[in-house]
Parts: sequence; C-alpha cells; structure tokens
Amino acid sequence: MATAIQNPTTTQTTAKIVSPSAWLAARKEFLKKEREFTHQRDELSRLRRELPWERVEKQYVFEGSNGKESLADLFAGRSQLIAYHFMFGPGWKEGCPSCSFLADSFDAARVHLAQRDVTFVAISRATLPEIDAFQKRMGWRFKWLSSNGTDFNYDYQVSAPQGEAGKKQVYYNYEMTEFPSEERPGLSVFAKRGGEVFHTYSSYARGLDILLPTYNFLDMTPKGRNEDSLPWPMAWVRHHDRYEESKTESCCSHK
Repeated sequence: MATAIQNPTTTQTTAKIVSPSAWLAARKEFLKKEREFTHQRDELSRLRRELPWERVEKQYVFEGSNGKESLADLFAGRSQLIAYHFMFGPGWKEGCPSCSFLADSFDAARVHLAQRDVTFVAISRATLPEIDAFQKRMGWRFKWLSSNGTDFNYDYQVSAPQGEAGKKQVYYNYEMTEFPSEERPGLSVFAKRGGEVFHTYSSYARGLDILLPTYNFLDMTPKGRNEDSLPWPMAWVRHHDRYEESKTESCCSHK
C-alpha cells in the first residue's frame, strides 16, 4: 500500500511511497511524456530557425571596454550575435538580481558559444562606469556594453519610452501588459551576412526561463521551484554575494 509524505512547506500531499516495481512503472510512463516534450522542443527550435529576418537599418553605437563599437562590430568576426538585455538603468545602484541570476551562467556559456560561430554580449542602458563597477563586484568577465544615449533599448522593448511613465499597461513581449519597471529583461539575436546586420529573434519574460540552469535543476527536485507562497516568483533570488542578507528585494527596486 502507498503511503504519503507531506511537504513541510505546504499542507498538500506531494508524494506517495511505493514499491520499486511501481516506482519504475511510473517513471517509465513519465519518460514517454519527457520524450514527447523533447521532440516538441526540437520542432519548436526548427520553426524558430525558419522565422523571417528583418534588416537592421538604424546605426547603433555602444560604449564598451574597447571604446565605441557599432552593432556590426559586436559580432567580433562571427556571423551570429546574442545580446542579453540586462536590466540596469542609469543611476541604479546595481543591476537587477533576477538578471544577475541569469548572468551567473554567462561566462561558462560564452566560451562554448564562440565555438559555434556565436558571439555573446550583454547590453544595458546604465553608463559604462556604472556597468564596470557592478561587473567587477560580481566577478563576471563577459562583454557588457552601455547603450546609454541610443535608441537600442527602446527599439527592442527593454526600456520604457518617454510618455509611458505611470501607465498601467505598457508594450512588452509583443503585447500590452503590466510591467513595474522602466527597464525590462530580454534577449535578442542577430545575424551578419554580406556586411549587413539582421534581427532574427527576440524573447522576453518567461521565454527567458530556458537560460536559467538553476531553475532547470530545481524543476527536477520534489519541491521544484517552490515559489507559490512568495509575493512574486523570484522573491527569493539575491545577487550571489548577498544570500546572507534577509531583506527581500524586488528586481526593480535598485534605482
């Protein structure tokens, strides 16, 4: 007979204790669903690669450790570019903890991406001195540029344009929605062909989940992300040098 184990953080029964043969049968049945999902994900990735491209007509110039660089310069000799839109506005004391949660994995990924003809950069509207100071504190090495003074963040939906302040509904993730900060997370992909730059893809909001290895690990545990009782899903996330602090911080409270 199966017995139940209670999750100590909830009143809901979350697991049954069964015999090894029953466990194996349940696991193999669930494996069918996992394989189905894997094939669906492969198909979704194929369809993503077939999306049309748009030519980038505007000339964007960023400020980084190498001085002024255009969007075309950022490819660094490769034909594909991934730009992570890091939530860090001018005048903020530090970057968003949730974006920092993602950024903790960037250095490991960028080395391997470079072997597949992909250059990775992060871009924020904060000034370069603000970026440099925060990056040094966090110990990151990935290339991080300032788009301050350009239209780049506005054109790619990751900074609130003038006139949007105070509005309940804003345009983000291709629709009108609520978002509490003037800076917003996202990722954009570009391709370079024959000297021209093309925008091939952008993703926002929950579309960025796949970039979070910690979440992928947690999703395999009995408690999962265990965020249902929190005021917002990432309320537990801190900058990696601040997990000893008890104060809950919003990802949008660092202005």
